[in-house]
Amino acid sequence: MSTLNQRFPLGDAIEVSSLVEELRAEPVGGRLRVGDPRVVEFLTKFARKLLAPATARRFPELASLGFFLRKGEIAKALSTLETSGDALRFPRGLVFHVPPANVDTIFVYSWALSALAGNHNVVRVSSRSAGAAETVLEALNAALSEVDADTAAAITATQRMVTYDRSDEISGALSVAADLRVIWGGDASVAALRKYPLAPHARDLTFPDRSSFAVASVRGWQNASEAERRGAAEGFYNDSYWFDQAACSSPRAVFWVGDEDGAREAGQEFRKLLAEVLATKQHVTEPAMAVQKRVSAYGAAVDGLVNGIEFQGNGIATLELADPAILPREWLGAGTFANARVDSLSDLVPIVLRKDQTVGQFGFSKEELTQFVTELAGRGVDRVVPFGSALTFSAIWDGYDLLTEFSRLVTVQA
Repeated sequence: MSTLNQRFPLGDAIEVSSLVEELRAEPVGGRLRVGDPRVVEFLTKFARKLLAPATARRFPELASLGFFLRKGEIAKALSTLETSGDALRFPRGLVFHVPPANVDTIFVYSWALSALAGNHNVVRVSSRSAGAAETVLEALNAALSEVDADTAAAITATQRMVTYDRSDEISGALSVAADLRVIWGGDASVAALRKYPLAPHARDLTFPDRSSFAVASVRGWQNASEAERRGAAEGFYNDSYWFDQAACSSPRAVFWVGDEDGAREAGQEFRKLLAEVLATKQHVTEPAMAVQKRVSAYGAAVDGLVNGIEFQGNGIATLELADPAILPREWLGAGTFANARVDSLSDLVPIVLRKDQTVGQFGFSKEELTQFVTELAGRGVDRVVPFGSALTFSAIWDGYDLLTEFSRLVTVQA
């Protein structure tokens, strides 16, 4: 079968050939351009849906998405695309997005930035997506009913979100039709999609397997107020537990930087505060997840990677690394954190790999962090952010300036 279910805008099942033909056509009112006001109008209506109190309370991650798509934030993002001299900026064309199923709102950021760049887009939404993803689709369709007729017609003609079962025919047809293919979800997903050829002029924008960790300054913790320490624990909770630690930017290890006694005391207090946050949030660890954490923890011990394990209920598992340089980067179960101490941020430089994406930090100065990144010299780490901001999406992601990637330049000389 070569049919797809149209989730946004809602519609009848459609043949892939018909979908491609419709997306290639010029919409009524003219083709989209970079920063097209019709797209801006629609996205700001959509953002208001996500920021509604009931939605934001149920899915806090959607409030972050709604903030990202506010009119002022959109204008700020578009301002970075100003050109000079002989260059003019245009959309790339048709963009095919394949997002991951385990972080079920990432596709909206990718799609929204591509739409802002004026592209026609088709997004494959996983049939396994639920919860927040379904709420996003409902909000998109609701927003479409509230914009003016010209905007609704342009969005309907150029933006599609679909689901379909695994199909070589469909994935192949969408790939060869695309001017840009955006693949999220890990090394296996990238490899699987790359078997479908692109047109000669087209290319891939890939987001393969990534890993992230956190660093905390012992001195910074000691100098912090009680409120700042509690804020750090709550921010770390948001970074780690919103997507059950499965997001690429969620920390899977914590390095305490400073003296040994201070690191031990700071770590114990931090984990106590984190446990209090879990209790306040009424966080529930599913039985299967609790078992997964213990299996992973004991497996790491058997492999000689850790020399101590501490469980705080089912919510937090701390694995004391035998050697900070041997860092397990795979997902070990929600709320499972490797823990180690180093003397300085410089000690982490040899440990960092190219797949390391986000460093969540607490207690460091801008100068200390800049020196750390300078020493890394691009060999790994794409972003350093405070605790609580690891999941905050930015138009610069994984080292890509996405609006730039989603557009192209044409030079004109007389």
